[in-house]
Formats: sequence, C-alpha cells, structure tokens
Amino acid sequence: MTSSPSAAASQRILITGASGAIGGALALRRASAGARLLLWGRDAARLEAIAARCRALGAEVAIRQCDLADHGAALAALAEDDLMPIDQALLVAGQGDSAPAGAFVESAEQVARLAQVNFASPAALAADLARRMAERGRGRLLIVGSAAAFHALPFAAAYAGSKAGLARFAEALRLAVAPRGVTVTLVSPGFVDWVGGGRPIPRLLLLSQDQAADRIMAAFDAGIGHAIIPRRFAALRWIDRLLPGAVRARLLRSMAPR
Repeated sequence: MTSSPSAAASQRILITGASGAIGGALALRRASAGARLLLWGRDAARLEAIAARCRALGAEVAIRQCDLADHGAALAALAEDDLMPIDQALLVAGQGDSAPAGAFVESAEQVARLAQVNFASPAALAADLARRMAERGRGRLLIVGSAAAFHALPFAAAYAGSKAGLARFAEALRLAVAPRGVTVTLVSPGFVDWVGGGRPIPRLLLLSQDQAADRIMAAFDAGIGHAIIPRRFAALRWIDRLLPGAVRARLLRSMAPR
C-alpha cells in the first residue's frame, strides 16, 4: 500500500514529538491546504512555532503539550479518536541519552525513563491506534526507531535496548494488522546532524535533518515495512553480526563519546 502527500491532504494526522527537529520537519511536510494536523510535543513554545508555520501552509492544526513519560495522559488523549478518527499517526517522540562521563553504566532512573519514553509509551500508543484503525479497516502508522537498536552500545544500553524493543514490537504489530488494512512502517535512522551536536562522526554516516525527514517520509509514503537510513547503516548491521565477538566488543567500546 502506498499513499502520497496529496492523497493525505484531507486526512487527520497525528504527529508526536512535533516540537523536536525531526517531528517538526515531518509536520511541515504534511502541512498543506486541507490537511488536519494534531501535533503533540513537550516544548510548548516550539510547538506553537511549528504550528504557526503549518497553518501558514494552509493546514488546520491542533496542538497538545504532551510528555510520553506520562503514558496514561497520552493514551487518554487518544480518546478523541472516537469522535474524530486519526487516519495517519507518525510516532516520532523519543529521547537519546548515554552514560554520563566517568560512569560505567547508566543510572536506574535513566534506564526507566528511556524505557518509558522510547518503548512503553510509543508502543502503547501504536497498539491503541492500530486497534482503532483495524476496526475501521484502514489506517497508517509510522514508528521512528533508531539504527542503535541493532547494536549493543555499552555506553547507551538503555537507549539501544529501548529502541530494540520498539523495533521488534513494530515488526510484530505490522504482521498483526496488515490483513486488516493497516500499514505499519518502522524507520531506523542512523546519525542525524543535530544543530550544535558537535559529534565527531564521519560525514558518510551522517544525515542532515532535512535528509532524514525526506527519507523517513519517503519510506512512509511508499508503505515500506522497515527502512534503515542511510542505507549504509544496514551494511553496518550485517558487519556487526559477522565480526568475532572480541573484535565487536572493542569496536563498540571505542564508539563511546569522549
């Protein structure tokens, strides 16, 4: 199943993480005359700013300040779907983090937070949305994960682990609801060039924010089950599997931020 931005123009579209760089960029790519956007984000000021830009492009926009750390509030907000069905949902919200300098592992609190924000909340939202869509016999879900899901990062075990759980969940959900007219797309980006990130990452492995947003939307519109972007990260996934354990361990340890 495929769709186009023009075909989606009259649909109601939920985007979580819309106050973030990628979520905001995806909102702008879905904003057009007749589009009805429901934008969720943690940062109220940035959410208002992106909503204004989307309205200037002709979209009808409603916003909600929402933190996925509170999954109960997020699920309660979906009750609106009973009256105004969501046709497409782009679940972008998430957090990246790693062990602080000088620490061997992340704190228990950090692990719990990332597990909630990166796995439990988006998975719960996706499940509830998929159920509603399946009952109507149509709908499209985008789940934004991370290429980190496929690597055991010793300095970011909670991030990699939470994204790994989300990837497996997305795959299982896709199999469950495909026969009922619902498409689930997982996109796993590699390194994205955040403003002020300052990370010493080779340019060949780095995507600009616009490149990432364009490729995420292309995969979603094409109805692809799983896209790893950029594609060279898919090759790294196989290299990781083929390396001897000791070599893999040294390589992964060497990737720790300095």
